[in-house]
Amino acid sequence: MARLWGVQNKFDTYLKVEKAIVQAWHALGVVDAKSCQKIQEVSFSLERVYEIEQTTKHDLIAFVNAVCENLGEEAHFFHYGITSSDCIDTALALILKESLEIILQDLQGLLEVLKNRAFEFKDTPIIGRSHGIHGEPMSFGLVWALWFEEMRRHVKSLEGVLEEVSVGMVSGAMGNMAHTPLELEEKTCEILGLKPALITNQVISRDRHAKLINALAVLASSCEKIATNVRHYQRTEVYEAEEYFSVGQKGSSAMPHKRNPVLSENITGLCRVIRGYAVPMLESVALWHERDISHSSVERFVFPDIFTTTDFMLHRLTNLLKTLVIYPKNMQANLERTGGLVYSQRVLLELPKLGFSKEQSYDIVQENAAKVWQDLQEDKHHKKGFLNALLVDPRLKDIDPKKLKACFETAHYLRHTDQIFKRVFGNDPTLS
Repeated sequence: MARLWGVQNKFDTYLKVEKAIVQAWHALGVVDAKSCQKIQEVSFSLERVYEIEQTTKHDLIAFVNAVCENLGEEAHFFHYGITSSDCIDTALALILKESLEIILQDLQGLLEVLKNRAFEFKDTPIIGRSHGIHGEPMSFGLVWALWFEEMRRHVKSLEGVLEEVSVGMVSGAMGNMAHTPLELEEKTCEILGLKPALITNQVISRDRHAKLINALAVLASSCEKIATNVRHYQRTEVYEAEEYFSVGQKGSSAMPHKRNPVLSENITGLCRVIRGYAVPMLESVALWHERDISHSSVERFVFPDIFTTTDFMLHRLTNLLKTLVIYPKNMQANLERTGGLVYSQRVLLELPKLGFSKEQSYDIVQENAAKVWQDLQEDKHHKKGFLNALLVDPRLKDIDPKKLKACFETAHYLRHTDQIFKRVFGNDPTLS
């Protein structure tokens, strides 16, 4: 990725576009075969481009001059009939296309890890949380499956964006094709593996690029969501999972016992940086009339940084999740930590079947839950749990205890996991 966004590759891609334009002119009968062939073989020196730019103060003109110094009379067909943006924006499309293909490749690796770990923990119970508070038991595999589906949507989104930015232009100074026929643009784009933009002015409209950067920003938000949850799982009070801690690794210069979630914290920060580029690119859509260069300085920062950062972040996230250490026993201990309170909804739904009104059911469940909360605060949960509280409630004395006890079975909360997995992963042979 760093090579793609390096200065050398930028000018190499300019040359690729310029050569394709010459080939297209040749196909249209404007450039003779000998001149076309010589231009296809020409090269340039990056150092020479820098030298000329000191005078021209225009990098594209410096590049054109540096190339033309290595040509003879055929030089007048190099950069013939076109404007700078025809070359620059078409070259940008090629680099964006290749960069996005790398990001999509990264995402395939992440999807594979998410899927594998989803199946690994399909039958592992964990306490589900809302507002950070214990809710109900669920399959830990569902956590991974949800992350998988979210990332798969990002793949589809980026594939759509890839098509939108993979367009070239050879439409001239105002986009009116006064000096460059439509056939030239079509042939050039065909040679380069791009589609011609249906209409442009002096630049390819920047809404395409804004969509791209915003798609990466939303992807970053989902990645931060995963990293934030990992950080929570690793909290000492939770300790259901932790980042792999290698031999010799240090967590703190002052506290030797520390094992911190440094990778997920790093990912969180990188995702914030990635999202930070969304607004400047949105503001670069509005240019004066047929073109100005207010977008240019923005893009020189945004494109190299966002692609290299996203690429790095996705590799880090994939490796973190692949090696994430999971503690099912701690998950079970946390599930039992509130003395059975997490089964309250099932009791609430069972009581109306046994003759209680909705209001009566809610009062019975909430009042007994409040007693257990109080016991937990006084460290009496080892003596009295939620089920015991219900069993001694005089309002429930005529209820068969087996019906109440049946509400406290964890398996009930995992019974549809296979069906949910089939909705997400299809008829995967690893499904039971």
